[in-house]
Amino acid sequence: MTTKQEILQRYEAFARWYDLAELLPEVLGLRSLRQRLLGRASGAVLEVAVGTGRNLPYYPQSCQLTAVDLSPAMLTIARKRATKLGLPVSFETMDVEKLAFPDQTFDTVVDTLGLCTFPDPVAALREMARVCRPDGRLLLLEHGRSDREMLGRWQDRRADRHAKRLGCRWNREPLDLVRQAGLKVLAAEQTLFGIFHLLEATPGEPGPVT
Repeated sequence: MTTKQEILQRYEAFARWYDLAELLPEVLGLRSLRQRLLGRASGAVLEVAVGTGRNLPYYPQSCQLTAVDLSPAMLTIARKRATKLGLPVSFETMDVEKLAFPDQTFDTVVDTLGLCTFPDPVAALREMARVCRPDGRLLLLEHGRSDREMLGRWQDRRADRHAKRLGCRWNREPLDLVRQAGLKVLAAEQTLFGIFHLLEATPGEPGPVT
């Protein structure tokens, strides 16, 4: 398994190229998925693994934003993006598996494209739930194993090689991870060849998906 230190080193080195690498997925539909998901955010919002701040333009103006990431280099780019957008965002370097916030601090907790990278994604989700208010929302946009079986098997065959190179385990099952963390799933959708997962959940016992 890729260690947290190895992941940090990769993203510190990759930060300046990250937005360029994301251009094709953004054009193919990732941008519209961000817009759909983040339009549901409200109140005091925590975004974990904020990266270079690709989500920042899509939050409602009424949100009060806090953003954390393990990589200082990624946060430097995110801060510049927030300044350019004129957004007041509180940025902090922080491990999502050990969030330094009191219980029930936020109305909305957001993670996009992070579950594939966290060494312990279930622990990360439980931390997100801990800092989310009981009536709050966890909004997730993740990539994982495709529900198209041929594509899913192709991901499986290349998963170890991909994880070793980028620290990204691209055949994880985001919905299963959310349920393992004990969250109540309110909505779940797979799109773009079944690779991208849009999930809305709330702290609590697992429930039926709508």
